Amino acid sequence: MPEPSEVQRGLEDVVALESRICFIDGREGRLIYEGYDIRDLAARSTFEEVAYLLWYGQLPSRSQLDDLRARLGELRSLPPPLAQQIESMPTESAPMDVLRTGVSALALFEPDESKPGSGSIGGAQRLTAALPTIVGTFHRKRAGLPPLKDRPELSQAAYLLYALLDREPTELEAKAVDVALILHADHELNASTFAARVTASTLSDLYSAVTSAVGTLKGPLHGGANERVMELLDQIGTPELVETVVRDKLARHERIMGFGHRVYKVEDPRATILREWSRKVGEAKGNLRYYELLRKVEEVVHREKGLYPNVDLYSGSIYSLLGIPHDLFTPIFAFSRVSGWTAHVLEEYQDLRLIRPTAKYVGPIDLKYVPIDERPA
Repeated sequence: MPEPSEVQRGLEDVVALESRICFIDGREGRLIYEGYDIRDLAARSTFEEVAYLLWYGQLPSRSQLDDLRARLGELRSLPPPLAQQIESMPTESAPMDVLRTGVSALALFEPDESKPGSGSIGGAQRLTAALPTIVGTFHRKRAGLPPLKDRPELSQAAYLLYALLDREPTELEAKAVDVALILHADHELNASTFAARVTASTLSDLYSAVTSAVGTLKGPLHGGANERVMELLDQIGTPELVETVVRDKLARHERIMGFGHRVYKVEDPRATILREWSRKVGEAKGNLRYYELLRKVEEVVHREKGLYPNVDLYSGSIYSLLGIPHDLFTPIFAFSRVSGWTAHVLEEYQDLRLIRPTAKYVGPIDLKYVPIDERPA
């Protein structure tokens, strides 16, 4: 086999596999789940419908959707020993570390659902239901909130807000989070999804694959960008300072998070949708400060660098307006993306081939071994 002659750093534009799950048209700014445009799904669907679509390849009937909602409600509780372990974790722990540990530990209590193969659909539903409970249990303990209740009657979006904030969300709040979950559910071979598929390609179990994905999402170059956006807004303070702060950062070659994308050459369609929801939630809260700051940041960055917004620019403003702490933004990303991660793992099991790319070697090849006593000090 010939040595690779050209290195595609970061595997950019390398086609690694075939998938039915997600299509990104970077030039036209389109995102497709199983044939359905994300704009249509965000406007008319729910996260539970989208999860079903990703897992089964088609939209559910009414009875199928009702069954899935009931099933997710049943699967939210954690085994008591795991809940106790999470409550005993240091309160200064990063929530993503808690989530990674919780996912891995949950597999110990559910060996049947963690076996590789088509039967892993049960594990996919279990993890989707349980991830908000894992983080909610930890957050409520550190925040001094009452213990978490099951609340099977709540949608995933409403349960997420209840778990993290200990209050009933309004219809608008639940819909805003539901849309965010839909938009984050999948995005083709992003870093965390690729990590999950690599793990699954070894015929490891679903929980191990999702643990790999959570660890990958934790990295600030993948998850966490919306936290950095909110830090920037707090630094700027008022719209009058946007021009000065942003241009100074660009002059120092600092990255402005929430802009640009490896795939999209135009505006990320998810950013288009979340921009409108940032405005809606801001109006409902009587606080358009974040929205106005972000619009001004958009204007300056596009003028100076020609960059378009991505999904991270507006999502943090919505979560902040709802009262969600910044260090829970990336776990919310995981609450959604677990549906895509598990769909890709299930697909990998159907067409299994060990993912093992080749590296171009650039080191020496003719060094001679010198016994340790003859080496220079």
